[in-house]
Amino acid sequence: MIFKRNSFIVLAVLAMILSSCGSVKDIAYFQNRVVNHPEQIDKHAGIVIQPKDMLSIVVSSRNPELVAMFNLPVISYQAGSEVVTSSYQQRLMGYVVDNDGMIDFPVLGPIKVSGLTRWELSELIKNKLINDGLLTDAVVTVEFMNFKVSVIGEVNSPGTYTIQGDKVTILQAISLARDLTIFGLRENVSVIRERDGERVIYEVNLCDVSMFNSPAYYLQQNDVVYVQPSEIKARQSTTDDKSLRMTSIFVSGGSLLVSLASLIIGILSATGNL
Repeated sequence: MIFKRNSFIVLAVLAMILSSCGSVKDIAYFQNRVVNHPEQIDKHAGIVIQPKDMLSIVVSSRNPELVAMFNLPVISYQAGSEVVTSSYQQRLMGYVVDNDGMIDFPVLGPIKVSGLTRWELSELIKNKLINDGLLTDAVVTVEFMNFKVSVIGEVNSPGTYTIQGDKVTILQAISLARDLTIFGLRENVSVIRERDGERVIYEVNLCDVSMFNSPAYYLQQNDVVYVQPSEIKARQSTTDDKSLRMTSIFVSGGSLLVSLASLIIGILSATGNL
């Protein structure tokens, strides 16, 4: 009996060790990484402007009176409401790219901006101002005002996050969501991207260093990162859902039986048979 008990304990310990090794393999990032081996990093070309983007375009010059006609006014706002007072925070108004990829720029008129990076658009406007003799020392700064990505699924803080600048990786987005939960499936994280009227879904394996070469490693505006639950979490959710339904059925059935019993007792009491 003692031998059987000791054998059972040994087997239980071995099972725990094996399961822990398997879990580490499932959740560790960059498992095939090569240490102290420099690799060439591809230059990030920057995201391209798309319809519905909101752009901040600021023209600067040594002559502030001349540049005033090329810049949108500054507005004041509070808690998302745009008001015309000076007692609130201030921000520049932005240009919203229409469905045809155009913006209407002061003095210069309509400009095709979709498909350009912000640096290309900056150079385009600068050259127009100089070639038209409007400003000889123009400096044009273009920024995205609504660059957002969403992270959903098995992460600790799912939500939509506003990105400063125009460069964010899938790892940074996951960091904003406070990493994956222990139930998150790391081998095929999905990135849903809409661009040029098409929707593409990429799969990224966070456990493999090949992720750095994925077209979804650098995220674009409005990308959605979805982390699937593991089979354990899926089974647990199904079990919990079934348990909840069964509990509801039992509670409803019990309430019905109590009501029927109360009704029968009331009838018997009224007829004097109780």
